[in-house]
Amino acid sequence: GKEDQPMPYLLYLQGGPGFESPRPTESSGWIGRACEEYRRGTGLSTALTVSSMRQMKSAKDLACFLKHFRSDNIVKDAEFIRLRIVPEARPWTILGQSYGGFCAVTYLSFAPQGLKQVLITGGIPPICDGCTADTVYQACFEQIIRQNEKYYERFPQDVQVVGDIVKYLSDSEGGGVPLPSGGMLMPRGLQTLGLTGLGASNGFEQLHYMFEGAWDPVITPGAPKQLSYNFLNAFERWSAFNTNPLYAILHEVIYCQGAASRWAAERVRNAHGSKFDAVKAAKEGHPVLFTGEMIFPWMFDEIPDLEHFKEVANLLSEDKDWPPLYDLAALKNNKVPVAASLYYDDLYVNFKLAMETADHISGIRRWVTNEYMHSGLRDNGIHVYDQLMGMLNGKKPLF
Repeated sequence: GKEDQPMPYLLYLQGGPGFESPRPTESSGWIGRACEEYRRGTGLSTALTVSSMRQMKSAKDLACFLKHFRSDNIVKDAEFIRLRIVPEARPWTILGQSYGGFCAVTYLSFAPQGLKQVLITGGIPPICDGCTADTVYQACFEQIIRQNEKYYERFPQDVQVVGDIVKYLSDSEGGGVPLPSGGMLMPRGLQTLGLTGLGASNGFEQLHYMFEGAWDPVITPGAPKQLSYNFLNAFERWSAFNTNPLYAILHEVIYCQGAASRWAAERVRNAHGSKFDAVKAAKEGHPVLFTGEMIFPWMFDEIPDLEHFKEVANLLSEDKDWPPLYDLAALKNNKVPVAASLYYDDLYVNFKLAMETADHISGIRRWVTNEYMHSGLRDNGIHVYDQLMGMLNGKKPLF
């Protein structure tokens, strides 16, 4: 073992917002590789759950509390920890995946003295003043349309399958069918399957296989056609709103600096007219388009675990009092070695916007690839980790 050796520290910043870091059960993947070089340990911050947040006396109190859970305060927490656990308070290396990469750029902006090296995987944020959510979702909707086209080219039979499900839902009483949790599955809810199905490396296949089992088999002549329990249960398991409600509540405000988000994804979707109208598409025999990484206000009506936080979400969406998350001057004068993977077909962190931000980070080394989707670190973590670390250490060519 290396327990007694003076090994350096690496801090991993997880994606989200509102998701916990993975708890390793074995030394494999990028974690196994990192443990060969860095000190091993796992933090356990206090989770905010659906039940714990309901302890707050009012929606206003909870909204004020949740304003402290963005990247600016994550960096402050990280620095508090570093100064207390790293010998002589030396700078450490950080690895930020997705939203963790957003936090890494905030770290570079306001506390670069705490950083030795920075690795970013699929997580370079837009950094303009104001709220960049509109810009983000305009770009994301363009990408999601392309991913829908690719999906239906891969599985053309699903045009009919998904259309039949949408018509079944819209014709049902109340415009949908009950879910095992007690919520309702409506056509616009079905469209949210694109969040995972169109953005992960094996998402197309998972989505298609899910639709293969959408209907209950008719084993008794004359039995009515209905969606299977397995399908409805699988639909709910695709989202994590019951275990990670912060992901929905804080999703748009992570883009805000001195301006309100005002439900940006909903406004941008409406600007596309009927293009994302699932019922209209199904009736006309056109492909039903799935949506991507977007949170809509109606989710706080239709998803049971989010219903309690509708007022909180509305308060945050109208709030303009958001402190800066990035410092352009500090990034321009950056001296910390930075390497980043930018995924060309990334559904979650738009490639074009990420490249624009990278232009403002002095000295950044970019690895541009379409070999992986947003989930590259999970799919082949050793390759991604070695590539970025090699770029920093002069063992890999710079792109």
